[in-house]
Amino acid sequence: LGLCCRDGTGVPQDDREAARLFRRAANKGNAEAQCELGHRYASGRGMPQDDDEAARLYRRAAEQGHALGQYNYGQFHEQGRGVRQDDREAARLFRRAANKGHAGAQCELGLCFELGSGVPQDQDEAARLYCRAADQGDARAQLNYGLCCEHGR
Repeated sequence: LGLCCRDGTGVPQDDREAARLFRRAANKGNAEAQCELGHRYASGRGMPQDDDEAARLYRRAAEQGHALGQYNYGQFHEQGRGVRQDDREAARLFRRAANKGHAGAQCELGLCFELGSGVPQDQDEAARLYCRAADQGDARAQLNYGLCCEHGR
């Protein structure tokens, strides 16, 4: 029902009601709801913006092995939003989500390897990860992989 309220499917679109329903499910340990609620706190959609609370929710989802939670929590570590900035932790979380096939995480981890951010620099590994994400249709990975090919990496 939270998704229906979020999207206005079958019911009037209502960000506050969606957030209330996501909170109920998140409090019961639902990782998808934790990510949805975390997104609302991160963006301020339907509630006040709060990076600390968003990070807490993403962490809970990540700890359950939820790929989107791992990716989002990795981004927060990369940017220092709601947590201490930590490139190594960001790369670790991106790797976990990438290993589950999350294209955005594959692209982010590729960038980590390209720049040597949180991992040893490795252009071949960066290109391999960009290729995996590009094959799934990730536009940023397609650009990055194209640049790797253009530069012979």
